[in-house]
Amino acid sequence: MTKLKLLFLTLYTALLLGANPVLAQQADIEALREIRAGDMRKLVIHDTPRAVIDTPFLDIDDSNITLSEMNGKITLLNFWATWCAPCRAEMPALDALNATLGGENFEVVTVATGRNPLKMIDVFFKKAGVETLPRYRDPRMQFSRASGVLGLPVTLILDEQGREIARMQGEADWNSPDAHRLLQGVIEQFGTETPKL
Repeated sequence: MTKLKLLFLTLYTALLLGANPVLAQQADIEALREIRAGDMRKLVIHDTPRAVIDTPFLDIDDSNITLSEMNGKITLLNFWATWCAPCRAEMPALDALNATLGGENFEVVTVATGRNPLKMIDVFFKKAGVETLPRYRDPRMQFSRASGVLGLPVTLILDEQGREIARMQGEADWNSPDAHRLLQGVIEQFGTETPKL
């Protein structure tokens, strides 16, 4: 075999081997898109993960916190407000989802955007029976703007490195069988371990 043929064969093999992980990831993303049903059909799954700007928001003690402090698990990040009717409607489902699936590998993080006094969040959570969700706030809307949130509710799904892999605009039943099936697929594809539902 000539040196030129050997060089072409080596390059072709390297390209083929390098392309397979990309093709496999694209096939997995297409498989996730195929299992979207019900409210989950509104979820836009990106071809490749997107960086999220690590803008601080507030915890219940008015201390700054960032998403990078939460890396290491699949995160469903929901932007909401106490004055937003669709946001309020989906909170019990988000709470139930977190109670069922939340743990070492997955969590639901809610961030109240705009003017949402902690007292109002507490009153709403108590009335709605919300027990497992955090009471994070973004009063100046800096985090939501940096995340490209233009209306509410908006939900992002982040991988273990804190990159956005999917986004939904609008309300959804996040505790439905359709949501569980899709999120299980996300965890299997993007997580290191798969929790049991």
